[in-house]
Amino acid sequence: MRNTIGGLRAWFHRHPLIPDLLLGATLAAAAVPFAHVAQVFGDPARLGEPDAMSLGLIVTGCLSVALRRHWPFLLLCLVCLTEITLAAAGRSSSLLWLAALVLVYTIAVRRGLALSLCAPALALTGHFLATAVGGGLGGWSTHLPMVVFAVSLWIAGRNVRLRRAYQAELHDRARRMERIREADTRAARAEERSRIARELHDVVAHHVSVMTVQAAAARRVLAGNPEGAREALSAIEELGRTAMSEMRSLVGVLRTDAMPAERNPQPGMREIPALVDQMREAGLRTQLWIEDERGTAGAAALPPGVDLAAYRLVQEALTNSLRHAGPQARAWVTVRHESGELAVKVTDDGLGQGACEAGEGETGHGLVGIRERVALYGGLLRIGPRPEGGFEVDARFPLKDT
Repeated sequence: MRNTIGGLRAWFHRHPLIPDLLLGATLAAAAVPFAHVAQVFGDPARLGEPDAMSLGLIVTGCLSVALRRHWPFLLLCLVCLTEITLAAAGRSSSLLWLAALVLVYTIAVRRGLALSLCAPALALTGHFLATAVGGGLGGWSTHLPMVVFAVSLWIAGRNVRLRRAYQAELHDRARRMERIREADTRAARAEERSRIARELHDVVAHHVSVMTVQAAAARRVLAGNPEGAREALSAIEELGRTAMSEMRSLVGVLRTDAMPAERNPQPGMREIPALVDQMREAGLRTQLWIEDERGTAGAAALPPGVDLAAYRLVQEALTNSLRHAGPQARAWVTVRHESGELAVKVTDDGLGQGACEAGEGETGHGLVGIRERVALYGGLLRIGPRPEGGFEVDARFPLKDT
């Protein structure tokens, strides 16, 4: 039953002319017999028998309510003028006063404050003029119901208008919030995709570079040292599987319509020794120093973002050294945990400025990615050749005291 009433109300809301026509027709149908009743029970000396013209005016005035949503103020003027005309002709105005009250309510609902204030004043003015023309104003008590109805309906109409304006503002605010939420979601997705792109670049650049060096070494020793070539190929296979696993984990985040991707822990500073061993196996002589002024729990207390950024920085710097520093180059990795910052330095004694130019000229993303990561956490970064030869990447990440 409730669903039926709700559906009917929604249908009337979509077709507003239908209920207005029903209201006008109901008023007109009731006004015709009411005109005869008013003549019988009214003052015979003042009210004459309703004729066709008076009934036509009454019916027309009542039916005008059907167009109340389009020209309510003009229709109110016509209804008041019809009341005065019928009173001057000595005929009953029947239910035209009720049609005038409906128009007062409509104007209060659909028009601004200034125009809506004129509606009850106009309706009461028409009522008083019709009464005066028809035979005298009489006592004030005879006009009190009309005044009360006009003011009450105007107040009710204004409340409806204010409530609708409030609801419209709420809907508009909800739509704006929805648009803001969608924009924030799109921005978050774009940021996440940018982060994944950086991660993919670091993973692919590092592993492919090491695999390339291992493949070149295997090719050189294939004929004279088959066992060494076999070890190099095994290293390539292991690196390829590691790279595919990391890439699958990252790309799986983008596949929102598939099953959740397997989430492996992101690498961090604890994996630096394994990374250094991997670079040694690839042919880059690398040494590692880790200094922790805060105790053995220093590395574990690093924020996850800084932990990953520092690892990627070391990975990218060692990869560049492996690719561009030369076959006899050495590299040094220094990690120092202090109370207020994490210092990470990667140096080599290779080609220096040529490594920087080659690294940026070929990919254009490696050193840029390092700068972005350090800047993201408010750190300081120096990248460039060393005065004594070679290349240096020096970063400092600020840390909150724990």
